[in-house]
Amino acid sequence: MSYEMKAAVLHGARDIRIEPHHRPELRPGMVLLRNRCVGICGSDLHYYEHGYCAAFVPDRPFVLGHELTAEVAAVADDVEAVKAGERVTVNPARSCGFCEYCKAGRGNLCSKIIMLGSASTTPPTDGALAEFVTVRADQCHLLPSEVDDSLGAMMEPFAVALHAVKRAGVVSGKRVLVTGAGTIGLLVVIVAKAFGAVPVAVSDVVAARRNKAVELGVDAALDPAAKDLGERVHALTVDGFDLVFEASGSPVALRGAFDLVRPGGTIVQIGTLGTGDTPLPAGRLMNKEINFIGSMRYGNVFDEAIRLVAAGRVNLRPLINGVFPLDKSSGAFDFAADKSQSFKVQIEL
Repeated sequence: MSYEMKAAVLHGARDIRIEPHHRPELRPGMVLLRNRCVGICGSDLHYYEHGYCAAFVPDRPFVLGHELTAEVAAVADDVEAVKAGERVTVNPARSCGFCEYCKAGRGNLCSKIIMLGSASTTPPTDGALAEFVTVRADQCHLLPSEVDDSLGAMMEPFAVALHAVKRAGVVSGKRVLVTGAGTIGLLVVIVAKAFGAVPVAVSDVVAARRNKAVELGVDAALDPAAKDLGERVHALTVDGFDLVFEASGSPVALRGAFDLVRPGGTIVQIGTLGTGDTPLPAGRLMNKEINFIGSMRYGNVFDEAIRLVAAGRVNLRPLINGVFPLDKSSGAFDFAADKSQSFKVQIEL
């Protein structure tokens, strides 16, 4: 058996090399996965474009990728939950399982999370842009035949959106705005519509993203820089949106959300704002009695996400508009970095 595998290894900003890499060792409680399809996430792009992501600076070359469909190649002797040959998607955030947050079902808040394809650990934790990866058995979620490899690799970003919408509470009949029409923002649109929100609007400065939102059936696609923004919001809602999901990670968009949400409404922050403090209009928060909620990755929603896709209640395929082989990983990242044309880009192994 060869203990080397082919991998796309990040050596620095815009420096991904296809090269032999050490095959991960199968340890107790773990599963060896043969990767089949891997999506490129916004955090992957930060590493690719800058060599780091926020405060996470890798101290050695490592393998990106945490959105995946894989086949179980082997399991440790103590693993019974999954079997070799089964097809799975993965929750890439491995929580400790023992802290009070994990025991309360809020493992996404665990302070000891180990994330696939991330420099949040030292050394960095290798991800899925390789022939093989190992994960703990409880990170695996079985995929039914109705969910193909490409859709399976969408479950991680879809879980982000599903968790965010569930954080907002009841959505049915609510007037919803999503700021930022990237992949996560558009997935929030899909979930909000499926859960009965009306109207559902998006705002984004990039025209191509507004156009994609229209293709997905939003009730309004708003340009946040347009002079008639206030008039259009008034026509849609009269006094503002019940729910605003801030998915862009832009401080300007977040500030605008406090003007666009109705009194007593809710803002859910999904987009990553970086490590510095972001000024907020505390007076408006108070006198409009705005509920301001954070949403971090995903709770226990992967199986629910799979059921929604398998049943055809949501259609994620329109967001996938670029598929590349592993050998063309650099080209895949360059395409994914072009916000004027890319949405979800995936790499097939």
